[in-house]
Formats: sequence, structure tokens, C-alpha cells
Amino acid sequence: MTTDAMADVFEEHRPVLLGVAYRMLGRVADAEDVVQDAWLRWSGGDRSGVREPRGYLVRITTRLALDRLRRIKARGETYVGPWLPEPYPTDFGDTAPDAAERAVLADSVSLAVLVVLESLSPLERAVFVLREAFGYPYADIAAMLDRGEPAVRQLAGRARRHVEERRPRYEVDPVRRRDLTERFLAAAAGGDLAAMMDLLAPDVRLVGDSGGKSRAPLRVLHSADKVGRFLHGTARKGVADLSFRFLELNGGPAVLVLSGDEPDSVFQLDVADGRVRTVYVIRNPDKLRHLAAAR
Repeated sequence: MTTDAMADVFEEHRPVLLGVAYRMLGRVADAEDVVQDAWLRWSGGDRSGVREPRGYLVRITTRLALDRLRRIKARGETYVGPWLPEPYPTDFGDTAPDAAERAVLADSVSLAVLVVLESLSPLERAVFVLREAFGYPYADIAAMLDRGEPAVRQLAGRARRHVEERRPRYEVDPVRRRDLTERFLAAAAGGDLAAMMDLLAPDVRLVGDSGGKSRAPLRVLHSADKVGRFLHGTARKGVADLSFRFLELNGGPAVLVLSGDEPDSVFQLDVADGRVRTVYVIRNPDKLRHLAAAR
């Protein structure tokens, strides 16, 4: 296989590899580093005997991501305030040929699911991502991870139960989410507390991720009264040069708030029964830099 051919094959599968690495790590920069390392492994040796490049590349990427995730866990770093994944632009293109598969991929990359995946062991997370998000057979996953198939099935079952018990059940219809997001943004930007309160579920939560580097609640806010008043107070303080852009992030509609030309924050809503159930606010500047180009 020529160098150009190897590059073409790798680029064909890059979206899948990045999707695997991001779901494993929840960090865009780390995922991109892993994919780059996978390219170096792919391009640095003789691949003439590889019959299925996609499977081979997913195996390399999974192992690299698993090693990196274990190192991250071993460092035991503390994070200031609630942690959320880095927002991830989701344009699945040819990797999701129909609506049903796209819905599965979108759900597996949602903020709510990725937060739950953080509580899995690295190996459980790898098995869950490969099985639930990408549909690999147990035998293939076992080969990728150098584990026996019975052990992989056990890991998959344990991870699936853990995720099902902890992830919230929300409306995933993108049209409804977009409509409610637009109405919510209009109420918040206009300082209309009454309109905002009408959109909030009584038990709504606000999860703010600043990493201690920007202003955001250092604890999860619970109840419509607390969430509504916090957002109302934030809107009243205002910043003159703010602008808003809609993007698809983590499989759903989101709002990118810009201060001048720089990303200031990301808002995304989880909704059910026509009400906002969770408000995610990401303000850690380290998690927003990559969105400058995405906008």
C-alpha cells in the first residue's frame, strides 16, 4: 500500500476513530492526540496484511485511548466545581446513514451519558463505547482488548446496567429541543423571568462547568426557583458585545455564546414533556477554544 493510499484509508475512517476516542475520553484535544498517534502507528509500518483497515484502526485507537484514560485516572486530579465533557461538534455525515443509527450515535455522545461514563472503569468504558455506540460484536471487542469473550460480555453487562440506572430519560427529538432552546434563549436574553419559569420543570437542574476559571455555580443548582433566578440575574448583568450562534453539539442543539469573536460559554438543554429538565453551562475557556473554528 502506497503512502497516499494509506493516508486516504486513514482519512476515510478518521471520523469513526475520533468518535471512539472522544467517547472514551470526553476531551476533544486528548481524542485528537490519540487519533494522531493512531496515524503514526498506521503509517509507520507494513499494513499489507491488514484485511479490514477500519477494525484494525479502531483497535489501535481504542488501546491508545484506554492507556490515556488510565493515566488520567491514575493522576487523580481534582476538578473545581462540576465536570462536563468538552462540547463536541457532531456532524456525523456518512458514518450515520440513517436516522435510527444517527439517534444511537447522538445518544452515546450526549453530555448526560458522557457524565455517567466518567464513573465507569476504563475497561468498562471501552467495552460500552465499542458495543453500545458502534455495535461491535463481543468477539471483535475481545480481540481488540485482548480479553476473553465471556469477560467482555460480563464487562458489557455491568457497564450497561450502570449507565441505564444513572442516565436520565429525556426527549431526544431535535426539532422540539431546538424550539424550546430558542424560546428559552429569548426569555433569558430578554430578562423575562416569568417566561423562563414557564419553561422550567419544577425539579430542573443547572450544571455549570467553569473549572474555577470563569464565573459559574460551583455546585449543581436544583429547582426552578434557584435555576431561574440565577439565569435571570446573569442576564441582567449582561455584556454589551455578546452574540449567539446555534450549533449541533453532542448530538443536539446548543447555543454558543460569543464575547466579541471569542467563545464565552455553551448552553445546552435536556428537555422532556415540553419542559427544561437540565441546563448545561460550559464556561471553562480550555474547553471552548476548539469551537472558534466550529462556529
